[in-house]
Amino acid sequence: MFRSNRAIFLVCLTAWLTIVLAPSLTWAQFGGGGAQRSTPAAQLPESGRLAPGSVTTQQQAAPNPGANVVNSSIQIGGDFQGSVLADKVPPGPVHLTLQDAVKLGLTANLGVLTADDTARASRAQRLSALSNLLPSISVDASETSTQINLAAFGFKFNLPPGSGFSIPTVVGPFQYSQLLGNLSQSVWDPVQRRNWHASQESERASTLSARDAREVVVLAVAGAYLQTIATAARAGSQRAQVENAQAVYHQAEVRKEAGTNARIDVTRTLVELQGQQQRLNALDSDLRKQKLALARLIGLPLDRELILSDQLAFNPPAVPEASGAVQQAFQKRWDLQAAASQVRAAEIVVSAAHAERLPSASLNADYGLLGSPTNNHGVYTVTGAINVPVYQGGRVKADVAQAEATLHQRQAELADQRGRVEQDVRTALIELETAIGEVRLAENNRGFANETLREARDRFNAGVTTTVEVVQAQEQVASAESDYISGLFAFDLARVSLSRAMGEAETDLPTLLSGVRPGAQP
Repeated sequence: MFRSNRAIFLVCLTAWLTIVLAPSLTWAQFGGGGAQRSTPAAQLPESGRLAPGSVTTQQQAAPNPGANVVNSSIQIGGDFQGSVLADKVPPGPVHLTLQDAVKLGLTANLGVLTADDTARASRAQRLSALSNLLPSISVDASETSTQINLAAFGFKFNLPPGSGFSIPTVVGPFQYSQLLGNLSQSVWDPVQRRNWHASQESERASTLSARDAREVVVLAVAGAYLQTIATAARAGSQRAQVENAQAVYHQAEVRKEAGTNARIDVTRTLVELQGQQQRLNALDSDLRKQKLALARLIGLPLDRELILSDQLAFNPPAVPEASGAVQQAFQKRWDLQAAASQVRAAEIVVSAAHAERLPSASLNADYGLLGSPTNNHGVYTVTGAINVPVYQGGRVKADVAQAEATLHQRQAELADQRGRVEQDVRTALIELETAIGEVRLAENNRGFANETLREARDRFNAGVTTTVEVVQAQEQVASAESDYISGLFAFDLARVSLSRAMGEAETDLPTLLSGVRPGAQP
């Protein structure tokens, strides 16, 4: 009987301790002991520009008269200079058309890969923001074995001696099992909702920037390809100049041996020949380096020989009217659309920062079984909470100020980007008009220079002139050929630049080099 009463007493005592201690533990678990701060607005970086590098083209007038009246060039910076090695490259020389090179660049160039990875990271951030709005559900299972030291909680029992009854200071051990399903749901949180909408716009901006990176890669690869075939064309033209100089030198030696020429004529032609050979060596070296740079852009092994199949072409289109081209660029340029999305994201963050002053509501619940496997009962807890911010130490004001500063920065970047797009279009139109005129003039001048050289060589063979006239005519031919090739390169590069400026580089690529090829060397 004594043992039965003692067991009943211990159970009652344990239940009483649970009732006394559970509220304090629950109070601590749900944070009831202190004020809760509202959800903070997810601040954005001050700058919204995501480009992993830059690619620009430039056309300048030559500082000195003579060869290369118009000098065009392309500058590639940042990640767009590099690539990852392409898979399954066949052994031996690699034959490349312009479209093949661009296709490789779009899959292997580091600028595209970096932009794609940034878009993936933005997508992950958007999913993370969305998860704060969706319910969180979990299932917990536990097996507990416990022993309670009553003295540690301040319970001391002093019973009269001789009563024959005692209360232990340690209760247990006893065991119980627990299986709970937990639910946590944000019922209404205006800040988290705005954070999610801001992350959506940021993801859209990253996706648009990745699409724009493809346009930039088309410009980079096409420009490098055109520059390489232009150098190859100059090298081919220079070989012809070396052959002409060799022929004139040989004629001068024959005439000297015949006694109809002075030694100075032979020396003059020899100097001209060696000068032409030096130019050829420099062009060959430049060509090899440009092929290496092109291979780096598109992910090809640097030990492979590149054979470029396409040639420079001249197919002058109708030059579009500037204002219409600018408006089309405003609609199609992916980087401009990305900048607009960055502004919208910043506007939402400002709204989220203001919403930190608004109340929020949440729901937490759990349901399960508590007891032993053979003796258990259902238990549950449902807690609905409303958080009304009253005073947060100026944090909301600081968040609003930071969000507004970021918004102002991104609005300025958007305005700057619109100006940059318009400048790109207008500059490309000027360069295209200039290149068309240069090619036509250089083509006429090329014919006149070759005619002059033929007449000078005939006059030299007839003995009515010296090698001075022949050497001068050779220099004129070399200058005219260089001008012609430079004009063709400037024209093709200006076409690519205009397509990029209007947001259509990848679309216009198949027709870029269709047209009239430069004529054969006379």
